[in-house]
Amino acid sequence: MKLAITIHRARLGSTEFKVIRPARPLVHAVLIDRDRWLDVFLDQDAAQRAGALWELAASSPRSLVHLPMRRNHAPTGQPSGDGERQLDLVLVHHSLQFAASRWKELRGRLDRGRPQTVTLPNAGESDEPGIDHEARHYSENRDLFHPHLHAETLFMTGSAAVFRDTAPHFRDVARNGPGHTLARPDDSHFCATLHANAGILGNAREMHLQYRDDWDSPSDGRPRLA
Repeated sequence: MKLAITIHRARLGSTEFKVIRPARPLVHAVLIDRDRWLDVFLDQDAAQRAGALWELAASSPRSLVHLPMRRNHAPTGQPSGDGERQLDLVLVHHSLQFAASRWKELRGRLDRGRPQTVTLPNAGESDEPGIDHEARHYSENRDLFHPHLHAETLFMTGSAAVFRDTAPHFRDVARNGPGHTLARPDDSHFCATLHANAGILGNAREMHLQYRDDWDSPSDGRPRLA
């Protein structure tokens, strides 16, 4: 799969950081903090590209992968509860040891970016090692997601293996969501979930990836989450 991205750079002190973003905005993608869990709503295009960015995070341990989406309009009829908020998403390899508290300053210093196209392996073609599920029983297990919240952004920090092994959830939504919605208009809910019992979330909350093809337009006047 070919993915169009922009590469942004900024310096904090003596260290230069690289931030990768999708070249085209993920217009129909929303991440909502529900307190006890996280909801991600995606159309087919956003699910395909978010999954590709998830894969890219696995092979880019020296970069932060930023998915701006907190200002997007939510799917049609999506209610907003007390205390719920929309967030951006940043994917970070644990070896970078980036402090989320520095994100707002880094984000404000990023340059305009340089366009680039990367080619990612097709599903099942990578020969990189996956998650060692036996290691989950040991305290030194690195194949876990650990979240941090700062500056209206959710940081998902993890290993290459855990990013690579969870990317297929997005492909599942992109591949099967549209057909399910078309075949079952009265029961159109289709989702894939990063489950708490999957042994990959560490102290992270469950993340529900839901396919939606009905979205509010920017000019419809509907209220948005703060």
